[in-house]
Amino acid sequence: MLDASLAIDLSNVTKRFGATVALDAASFRVKRGAVHALLGENGAGKSTTVKLLSGLMQPDAGDIRVMGRDLTMRGPRDAHRAGVQTAFQEMTLVRDLTVAQNLLMSYEPTGLLGRIRKREAQRIAQDWLEKLELADVRPGAYIRDLALPVRQKIEIAKAIVRSPQVLLLDEPTSSLSGADVAWLARRIDALKASGVTFVFISHRMQEVREFCDSLTVYRNGRDVGAFDTADISDDEVIRLVIGRSMDAKYPPKVALPALARDQTRPPAIEARRIRVDGVVTDFDLTLKAGDVHGVAALQGMGQRELFEALFGATYIDDGEIRIDGKPVTLTSTADSLKAGVSTSFLPEDRKTEGLFLRLPGGENVSLPVIGRYARFGLIERKREQAAIRKSLAQMEVNPRALYKPCLSFSGGNQQKIAMAKWMLTQSRVWLMFDPTRGIDVGTKHQIFVLMRAFAAAGGAVLFYSTDVPELVNVCDRVSVMYRGRNVGELSGEALTEENVMRKMLSS
Repeated sequence: MLDASLAIDLSNVTKRFGATVALDAASFRVKRGAVHALLGENGAGKSTTVKLLSGLMQPDAGDIRVMGRDLTMRGPRDAHRAGVQTAFQEMTLVRDLTVAQNLLMSYEPTGLLGRIRKREAQRIAQDWLEKLELADVRPGAYIRDLALPVRQKIEIAKAIVRSPQVLLLDEPTSSLSGADVAWLARRIDALKASGVTFVFISHRMQEVREFCDSLTVYRNGRDVGAFDTADISDDEVIRLVIGRSMDAKYPPKVALPALARDQTRPPAIEARRIRVDGVVTDFDLTLKAGDVHGVAALQGMGQRELFEALFGATYIDDGEIRIDGKPVTLTSTADSLKAGVSTSFLPEDRKTEGLFLRLPGGENVSLPVIGRYARFGLIERKREQAAIRKSLAQMEVNPRALYKPCLSFSGGNQQKIAMAKWMLTQSRVWLMFDPTRGIDVGTKHQIFVLMRAFAAAGGAVLFYSTDVPELVNVCDRVSVMYRGRNVGELSGEALTEENVMRKMLSS
């Protein structure tokens, strides 16, 4: 019997990819006008559900109803006709087209013979940008020239422009700063007031509580519970997500090893008054062995350029970098590897900058150090694959990643493969740039444990995160970056969320 109060009703839906069961007789129901969270670990079936509702794939079994109608969606057009729009985490924007072309793609005003009326399209795009508080974005700007948070907002705007009845938001805040999240909150409030229904996928419980009326938890392709948000605790949500209780969200901080307290030992990395691209200005940093050192910054304060400079991916214009007390000139990432610096630079856009998605996970993992397994110009495959298997096992990645393309894995598992790649280098320094963006709580905890274990064994970790609680709870010290400078360092009892945020906002 159809329930007229439901905007979305997935009943006993199954979807397989070969031997892998992505959804196993899962059900998912959302009331009209609700903002409903869909939670679960990476690989639990959330993205598959979004793709089914978006018309990008069809179920092997089960029923899909939207706004009370049974639907068989053979493509995105069918979803659009049903009133369903999606803003994806892994964006669908075309980098070499303009903002206006992306916003109105397939919905452009046309004249005789179907020709696009470009001036009118520019005007319509400008009107929408102003209406959505994006007036500082030019309709004629190319997507490739925009910062990641702006691209994410354009992805969301594109879905809004198409007047959805149901809006699917897949990790919409993973690339957004605090001010951008507030922008999204205003969009959700306005659309909800007009009757739009939302599915909100996030790994951040704070946002789930802020935005969502209700939630459903998936685990291993099945729905394991649906609740009003006010009726369930964070701990219970985590237990449902990972299938067990987690004693602590963050691993305990332990006393620094003796080598970190040794004042005679030179820092693992020392940066003195470095300048990069006019964005990093006179930045100072001391990263010690045994230390997990955080970097806190608002969007666009030079943090990415800093990490790239320390990795050798960007030239420094002035200043000095020392590794183990010795001055180094990093003109390439190869230089940093030779100097013992490695990064899980799990960059902001890992799918285009962190991995070759069409290559097997094994080839991605061994790529930075492939010469280590070469003899007389030939790769010793047995030795290489043994090392890859060990690195993948450390990250608890399915062994089939050795030969399966990375694109066949969930976002969280892709992140693990990227980390396994840098673990294989056996470097003494990890530069970790927002490594937990868009991944589930279980994988986050695993990454934090690895970071603390690496530091305890004498490694050094520089860790940037957009999530201030992560910095406070994982790091021994946190440097706050503002307009390219290190404006303060916090540690011990002074290392609190309030103090970090105060420095970030008032420096």
